[in-house]
Amino acid sequence: MIAVLIADDLPLQRLGFRMLLESQDDMTVVGEAAGGSEAVRMTAELGPDVVLMDVRMPGLDGVEATRRIVASGGPSRVLILTTFDLDEYAFAGLRAGASGFLVKDAQPGDLLSGIRAVADGNAVVAPSLTRRLLDLYAHRFPVTGPDREPEPRLRSLTERERGVLLCIGQGYSNSEIAERLVLAESTVKTHVGRVLAKIGARDRVQAVIFAYDTGLVTPETR
Repeated sequence: MIAVLIADDLPLQRLGFRMLLESQDDMTVVGEAAGGSEAVRMTAELGPDVVLMDVRMPGLDGVEATRRIVASGGPSRVLILTTFDLDEYAFAGLRAGASGFLVKDAQPGDLLSGIRAVADGNAVVAPSLTRRLLDLYAHRFPVTGPDREPEPRLRSLTERERGVLLCIGQGYSNSEIAERLVLAESTVKTHVGRVLAKIGARDRVQAVIFAYDTGLVTPETR
């Protein structure tokens, strides 16, 4: 059973989500939060598998709430909900540690699939959407230079793992990475798992951000 906390400042929106989620045999709503501060507190108290987080709320917004939930080190994962596809709030949410994002007008089936994916430890943002995010916001990543100290986690990767991370950062799927590096897809999956473990990324989205933050991938190299 997937335990979900709904965080949204609109009562009717929360009711709609609750009705949808509780119609599923494998999901239960453990609580509702009307704001970011309440979401952080309830996550600590209830330990949901997934927090369905509205990004725009009065007071503490969904981005800062996500950052605090992730920083707590608990097992709860955050799925950001945003009104507009690929707005900068969604990007900020991903950088804050969310495992993905969906737009509020997504089909019910997509929302349910997204919650299941996040609960299973995967990212909701598909490689194609990752590319669109980076195309729009890559200029926001820090500029690296020759004097920048190398990231220890990047140095811990083997040459092959570094190549896999580069491909992840460029938005390629496992099958595309397998084709580019001439590897079996099962081998790529193994490498991806090792890369995520070594750099401390919860999912591919965080790996993409890490690749940009460390300068492994830049807008020019894409």
